Amino acid sequence: MKLHELAGRPGARKPRKRIGRGIGSGTGKTGGRGGKGQTARSGVRIKGFEGGQMPLHRRLPKRGFKNTMFARKLNEVNLGRIQEAIDAGRLGAEGKIDAAALVKAGVLRREKDGVRLLGDGEIKAKVALSVFGASKSAVAAVEKAGGTVEILAPKLEANEQAA
Repeated sequence: MKLHELAGRPGARKPRKRIGRGIGSGTGKTGGRGGKGQTARSGVRIKGFEGGQMPLHRRLPKRGFKNTMFARKLNEVNLGRIQEAIDAGRLGAEGKIDAAALVKAGVLRREKDGVRLLGDGEIKAKVALSVFGASKSAVAAVEKAGGTVEILAPKLEANEQAA
């Protein structure tokens, strides 16, 4: 085989279609863009525009509330990720494991407002974790392995939990 004999497989390379070259070409006049108006232009197309009628997304009522001002941005970490870091030797099982230790070990990129521990995966090492929050399954799994979980989030009063 020589360099000049190399070729793509049949049908791999389609010939370029010359548009706007007269009525006989089949792609003349409008060049495959249909009629006139906004959709025939390049760049502009209003999604959800209903011809001047109030669009559906504006006819529907607003619902819900998003507490963006005071919401905490937490890192979510599964137990499996922590066990992987311990097995790889990036994270020491002795001593307290907190957000700063997880960042240093490369488990997290940055600390944000804290860490929420989730129970996916299994943990075999006996660890002392200090996190902002943790799921019940995560706390149970860590305590089963002989470790402890310190939760830094403020305790909710009984009337706040009911709401």
